[in-house]
Amino acid sequence: MVTCALLWTLKENGYQVASYKCGPDYIDPMFHEKAINVPAKNLDTFFTDEEKTRELFQKSAKDMDFALLEGVMGLYDGLGGVREEGSSYHLAKVTKTPIVLVVDAKGMGRSILPLIAGFLSYDKEHLIQGIILNKISKGYYTIIKPLIEQKLRITVAGFLPEKKECHIESRHLGLVMPGELDDIQKKLQIAAQEFQETVPLENLIKIAEQAEEFTMKSSRAEESNKKFLSESSTGIIQTANLTNQTVIAVAKDEAFCFYYEDNLQLLKENGAKITFFSPLRDKKLPEECHGLLIGGGYPELYAKELSENATLRAAIQHAQALGMPVVAECGGFMYLHSAITDKEGNSYPMCGVLPGTCFYTGKLVRFGYIELLEKQSCFLPKGQWIKGHEFHYYDSTDNGRDVTAIKPVTRKEYPCTIVSENCWMGFPHLYYPSNPEFAMSFVEKAKRYQKEMGGK
Repeated sequence: MVTCALLWTLKENGYQVASYKCGPDYIDPMFHEKAINVPAKNLDTFFTDEEKTRELFQKSAKDMDFALLEGVMGLYDGLGGVREEGSSYHLAKVTKTPIVLVVDAKGMGRSILPLIAGFLSYDKEHLIQGIILNKISKGYYTIIKPLIEQKLRITVAGFLPEKKECHIESRHLGLVMPGELDDIQKKLQIAAQEFQETVPLENLIKIAEQAEEFTMKSSRAEESNKKFLSESSTGIIQTANLTNQTVIAVAKDEAFCFYYEDNLQLLKENGAKITFFSPLRDKKLPEECHGLLIGGGYPELYAKELSENATLRAAIQHAQALGMPVVAECGGFMYLHSAITDKEGNSYPMCGVLPGTCFYTGKLVRFGYIELLEKQSCFLPKGQWIKGHEFHYYDSTDNGRDVTAIKPVTRKEYPCTIVSENCWMGFPHLYYPSNPEFAMSFVEKAKRYQKEMGGK
């Protein structure tokens, strides 16, 4: 809510602002984009190396007045909870972004000083430039602020009192979606008004102005574009000739909404046109589509409605049987099964592309980052991996065994995902920029299917 309040305040003051979520999070960026109407993306130093992370950041932030990076978990919590890689601190370090540390001060007295001192002592790059005290009264703030600044020589930029009316509900995969909250605008407006009264914007602007400029060692974006121009001329022609463009249909509605913007962008850069459709409402797939992408989300919450749309379920099954390339992740993978059994034990027919059933386990089945390696090369060059993550409470009677998932810290392995020449279907969420070959391969398969279907 602190990030949302600041984004709202910046936008209300006329600034062009973009937001970035550290780590593999779909829902926070949706709040920023849908509820506040600011462009939102993810940045993750596990998914991409330092130079690629800077490139992605620079590419989308260059025309903005402000870029706001929202952290994840504890400031220093990275891979496995023990590495710097993947942490909020590492992202700030890589992008040379000053840090404003939001500290939960509820019920704390002078003990808050050694807490803050510990964070400052661990900050080897001296990135922490300000503190916001959260869940604290105005009266106590006026007492503790000068003490913190005197003893620790750090700016206390403001405070936020606890506001129960600004609380946002959550469920097993995170926050409730912004579209499900009728009063979200009211809550955000209240939070922003409070923020403006207790955190002077000029304090944060002063801190933001300390951000260092950075330049790329070489323009990898330009080199990638040159490669695309030289090796994918057909994609360029198709982009110009919209009547013959390769179309990838992307499922997007309340049931399927977990997509990384950079994934979709890579598909476009490889010559595909993205067309959205709703498995909840549409009776058929988009006209002349040549590939199908079904991302994650909450199909279990809409199992009845998805099941009732038998016409579209049959259309998806038919398209896959004809050889249309299909990529399905997590919720999309569940949708392609024969059935989903919900928490109450109700079973609902799904697409029937896969013979198994998905069911609620009552516990977290898989969680965290993974590296994925195909056993037989289909979507990736032999021996190359793509990075992703898992987070699901549902399981399948057949998770597949065509890919080896490797945990980055422990190096533990387990089989997952069903892969064939034209299909990649499994619980893991993928991040295409970690290996752009995946997006290139997906689009090439769609182009091939388009040609086989008569070029339409």
